[in-house]
Formats: sequence, C-alpha cells, structure tokens
Amino acid sequence: MQHAKFIARTVLVKDGNVDAAAKVVNKLLSADGIFDTFRRTRFYEKPYQMRRRINYQKCKAVYDEDMSRKIQFILRKNRKDPFPGCY
Repeated sequence: MQHAKFIARTVLVKDGNVDAAAKVVNKLLSADGIFDTFRRTRFYEKPYQMRRRINYQKCKAVYDEDMSRKIQFILRKNRKDPFPGCY
C-alpha cells in the first residue's frame, strides 16, 4: 500500500494575487508527482504499458545518476593541470 504523498499544504494569497498562489500550488503538486499520477490514472493503463513505463523510469533513473556522477567528476576543482607550463 502506498502512502499519500500530498497530505495538506497551505498557500497564502498575498494582496489578492490568486495567479501567483495558483502557480505555487501547481509547482507543489507537480513536485510531489500528483499531476503525473492524475494524468496516468485518468485512463486504464494496460499491464504491458505499465511494465514498459516502470522499466523506462528505472533505466532513466540509472542513466541520470550516472550522468550526474560523470558531470560532477568533470567539474571537480582539485584536478592537477593536464598541461603544466602552458597558459
């Protein structure tokens, strides 16, 4: 059984600016994955489509983790100079 991601949030409307408050609520809901779940569950998802989606998400997570690790490796600051004496 999955736990509810979105339990309760309060968004304050400042100076009657409802559009900004709605933008904040949309950002919160999309960060929690509520919109994705809603879009996915509007229609029946066949079992093979669910398996494909889950496998895709797992592969994407592995790829993203590997790429972020490679980027951090390239951007590290404590590397020795590959071309000493050249300016």
